[in-house]
This record gives sequence, C-alpha cells and structure tokens, in this order.
Amino acid sequence: MTHAAPATSSPPDVAAAPAVRMADLVKRIDDRPILAGLTLTISRGTFVALAGANGAGKTTLLHILATLTTRTAGRLDLLGHPVTHGAASAHLRAKIGLIGHQALLYRDLTARENLLFFARLYNIPDPPARAAQLLTRMGLIDRADDPASTLSRGMLQRLGIARAVVHDPDLLLADEPFAGLDAPSTAAIENLLTELHHSGKTILMSNHDVPQSLRLAQHVIALRRGRCVMDQPTSGGGVTPAQLLEAIR
Repeated sequence: MTHAAPATSSPPDVAAAPAVRMADLVKRIDDRPILAGLTLTISRGTFVALAGANGAGKTTLLHILATLTTRTAGRLDLLGHPVTHGAASAHLRAKIGLIGHQALLYRDLTARENLLFFARLYNIPDPPARAAQLLTRMGLIDRADDPASTLSRGMLQRLGIARAVVHDPDLLLADEPFAGLDAPSTAAIENLLTELHHSGKTILMSNHDVPQSLRLAQHVIALRRGRCVMDQPTSGGGVTPAQLLEAIR
C-alpha cells in the first residue's frame, strides 16, 4: 500500500488500478472538518481495517467510498474510475457492496424474497440459485421462508451481509459488521469476510474490536480527527493492539 502516484498522460489500465485512490480528500459538514486531506491508496485484494475513535471520520469515509455522500474537495478514484462530485455511475455502484449499521432489508419480505429482490435489481443471471447459495453460506437456509421481521439481530445482520454481496462486488465496505452480535453470528461473518478476501475481493472494514481487526485484516488505516495517523501492514506483528490504540487516542 503506497501513496498515490502523480497522474500521467497515458491511458489508465482500469484492471490494474488500485481499488481506492484518494488525494487530499476533504469532507466538511456545516464548515466543520470531518475528513482533513486524506491521501491514501488501497491495492486490489487487500483486507484493510479502518480504526479510530467515535467521531474520527470512519463512517463518513465509508459513505463517500460507497458513493452515498459526496466529498467537499480532493480527488477520488474507485476501481480505476474517477468519481466526480456528482452521482457515480450505475456501472461503478454495481461493483461496490456496503454493510452498514442497518441491514437495509424489507422486514415484511422473507429472507429468500429479500435476496431475490436485490439479485433481480442487479440483474443476477439466476436469482433463486444465488439466493439459496448465500442463505446456505450464512446458515439461514432453515429460515429462508420466514419474514425478516421474525429473525434475531444476528440473523438479520447475516442476511444484510448476504444482501450486500449478492451481486459479487469487487469492493466491500463494512461499517461495524460485528456490532451487537452473538458468537455464532460473529464467527459466520468472520468466515465470510475471510473467504471473500481469499477470493480476491477488496475489503475495508471499520471495527471497534482492535485485536479482532488486526487478526482479520492485512493492513490497517487509523484515523484521528479526520486525519490519517497510521497506514501500514498488520502481518508479521507489524502493529500491536497497544500501538493502534495509542495512535487513535
């Protein structure tokens, strides 16, 4: 993971471009700085832990990368495509998945119907097969035909993650995916994220559990008051929990 290289005049190779490249990215809300000049590059296929205290700017950054909100200033490229200050293209959005605090599901629909709806929205070739595959992977196949409103908090989060990956996104953004979950749901989501990483997906995950983040991710980016205070590999004991906690205080 390196800082962004200067732009050149040669045509970009989209397939070889980093998953995320930002330069001097700024976000202000009511003249209050939320992100202050971030310059970062995330290589494709990297599992990145995004660390920081409450208010550090993690959720705002993830929403910008998900193209749900716009930046105030700076440059942003996602998967080799420059993101303008206007709306991102449908083609680019189809390559991004977001796991948020809310599962973003239709609670009156069954688990299966929710996945069928989103699979059809993304023009997945065989929605029933894709839905069944994800329900099985997330341990929900026995509850597939129950309304989402009857599922536990952990089951809803697992279904929400299945919804986020139903279209097989290249870039997966996860905002506190383990918050409030029991041990079985936590294990299921850890396993899925690990599988997705090993399959070549790029993952950027915010998480308050520092030891868990360092165990799962191969790189850590730490924010403090909207600024990057750490950007380095976690492998080989490169970052200890104590060092990361000290950086984000």
